[in-house]
Amino acid sequence: MAVIEVARMDSAVAVKERLERFGREVLAEAMNRPAQMANGGLYLRGLLEEGKRKSLEPLVARLGGDADYQSMQQFLTDSPWDAALVVKAVAERLAPRVDVEAWVLDDTGFPKQGKRSPGVKRQYSGTLGKVGNCQIGVSVHAVGAKGTVPLGWALYLPEVWCEDPERRRKAKIPPEIEFKTKIELGKELIERAGGWGIERAPVLGDEAYGKNTQLRADLDDAGFQYVFSIDKKASVFAPETVFSVPERAGEVGRSTTRLRPDRKAEPVQKLIERLASEHLQTVTFRDTSDDDGEPLSSQFVFARVKALARWKNGAEQEPREEWLIAEWPEDQEQPSDYWIANLPAGTPLEQLARLARMRWKIELDYKQLKGELGLDHYEGRSYLGWYHHTALVTTAHAFLTLERLHPFHQRPA
Repeated sequence: MAVIEVARMDSAVAVKERLERFGREVLAEAMNRPAQMANGGLYLRGLLEEGKRKSLEPLVARLGGDADYQSMQQFLTDSPWDAALVVKAVAERLAPRVDVEAWVLDDTGFPKQGKRSPGVKRQYSGTLGKVGNCQIGVSVHAVGAKGTVPLGWALYLPEVWCEDPERRRKAKIPPEIEFKTKIELGKELIERAGGWGIERAPVLGDEAYGKNTQLRADLDDAGFQYVFSIDKKASVFAPETVFSVPERAGEVGRSTTRLRPDRKAEPVQKLIERLASEHLQTVTFRDTSDDDGEPLSSQFVFARVKALARWKNGAEQEPREEWLIAEWPEDQEQPSDYWIANLPAGTPLEQLARLARMRWKIELDYKQLKGELGLDHYEGRSYLGWYHHTALVTTAHAFLTLERLHPFHQRPA
């Protein structure tokens, strides 16, 4: 069991026993049949065995006579166990152990050959950096000083899939599944995890999510904090903007109760450049996975702004304040990154800077989930199978994290 042995210097028998015990605890939340539990434990072991491919056929081959291919295939593609309950069980056990500081909302591509895997089509993938034949999975991860924990997975189904009865039938897509955008899928994952027995943390995300003012408003209404990247061309209202009801234009003029701003919205880049002379400051913060590491410093501009998607029509109530954050490295002629956040006005600037710079840790998560555990190796054509595979990969990932956190773990020299 090479991956496990690397995780902790211990006997293979002891590691196997810990894996079986952890698997039983987690899988029992969703599985109540002996065959399901047996196949689930075997699948976890197969994911952690050394081997380049973690798809079903090579995985079963590595398990030798312990696994039956037909039984494992039925367990993965058709067996009616709830993958979300497995992810929930993992999160509630592991999140308290990794000192969670933020949740990261993201999506990732799963390159595919052919057209039969559910959700596959030629579409843009940030993973590929271009348009390619792939599936897209939306995910939320808890990120902490001592590790990361996936909190949920959702397979994005393009409209052409949702509207094709034959493709839906072949991929066994349940009839209740309708088209949802990546934004909608991500919001559902966040809200679902928010109801679990884990502490909430600020949600981080890239510009694709940050530009959606409705998502930001919905998260704020649901009691979630966020720090999202935004584009430099996005428009916001400066701190000094006043919203008020305009006076009626004469006796016959049309009255209105909608608030209107006393100035136009500005692109965030221009606003930051205008504010920089008085508000540019150096902030020192920690941005590593090791709190004992050396602190980092960079220059930032922080401003309290207001955003309104359709501001020319006015607003029924005054838009809420948000933080506009811009990093402006000393050696650069213009800011390098921009974020918008709904943390309280009194939030320490060091915390804002740290959260803004923390989203990169998700790449470490994807690297292990894909590189070591085969997150993107599922080759089945079952919609349910995709969710089962991602839940079991999440469980294997959690086990490796626990092994690394074990007090007797021997760090590499």
